[in-house]
Amino acid sequence: MKPVPRKILNVPQIASSEITPESVWLDRRNLMKAAAAGALVNTLPTQAAAAPAAKPLSYSQAKCDACSTEETLTPVEDATSYNNFYEFGTDKSDPAEHAHTMITDPWSVEVSGLVNKPGKLNLEDVLGGFDLEERIYRFRCVEAWSMVVPWIGFPLADLLRRFEPTADARYVAFKTLYRPEEMRGTRSFTSVIDWPYKEGLRLDEAMHPLTLMTVGLYGKTLPNQSGAPLRLIVPWKYGFKSIKSIVSIELTDRQPQTSWQELAAHEYGFFSNVNPEVDHPRWSQRYERRLPSSLFKPNRVPTQLFNGYAEQVAGLYAGMDLSKYY
Repeated sequence: MKPVPRKILNVPQIASSEITPESVWLDRRNLMKAAAAGALVNTLPTQAAAAPAAKPLSYSQAKCDACSTEETLTPVEDATSYNNFYEFGTDKSDPAEHAHTMITDPWSVEVSGLVNKPGKLNLEDVLGGFDLEERIYRFRCVEAWSMVVPWIGFPLADLLRRFEPTADARYVAFKTLYRPEEMRGTRSFTSVIDWPYKEGLRLDEAMHPLTLMTVGLYGKTLPNQSGAPLRLIVPWKYGFKSIKSIVSIELTDRQPQTSWQELAAHEYGFFSNVNPEVDHPRWSQRYERRLPSSLFKPNRVPTQLFNGYAEQVAGLYAGMDLSKYY
């Protein structure tokens, strides 16, 4: 796949009355017509007493074939109210109810390890230093539910290249914010995770063009429950690989240990590629519930190998036994 050139957008100051209403977002044709009339304003998230209000972002439309889909978008209300973010509780509604306690401004990400230029990126460096684009990806949870979400971000590869990985770098390790006073789930006596939450990728997976460092969804900044202000999206892997609220990125020559591997390595492998032929030990992966879905109106669809991105990513795993390297 050839890299798609992106141009930097000059963001005008636009009156709030001119911003595209959220309801228009779900009508793709109306959205494109509205976008032609003027760009959305680019502002930084601010901390408030309650949950910070999502702010419109300025972005371009990604042009790669795999960066979009004709599948129906998950309604924003479902995508932002049905979440796994155990730092705020284990129920699906807990993140939306409690994540407003997380302070997301100021924010910075430390990049360290096997890089020539270790350092730190502040949130304003991220939002102002990379060309943002929209990508509509399928999102598949290991629990066999799924969504279709319009994310806004930039390739993780763009960020990593800025810090110049050395020839010895083979893996990328990530950590989530850990502030017990703001994250009620980390204080629970029933918590089994050794905080902070940790995830990792092979370097070639991290550098793949589909791997997205994400700052927004549905045209606005990420809400706290969705991993504000900065999360990863790896669309061909199960959702727990797409780590939220990232504060640390370390390049290493050894495969990093991840939180779910520490808990149950026989259930949650390092690679965690979506695969209908490799079941979870406690349930089948052949089908998924595409949200919204209910007992009386089930929306059951077949699971696709690599979540439908096999053409783009299967080469990363050529010759590997996917039932062994699950």
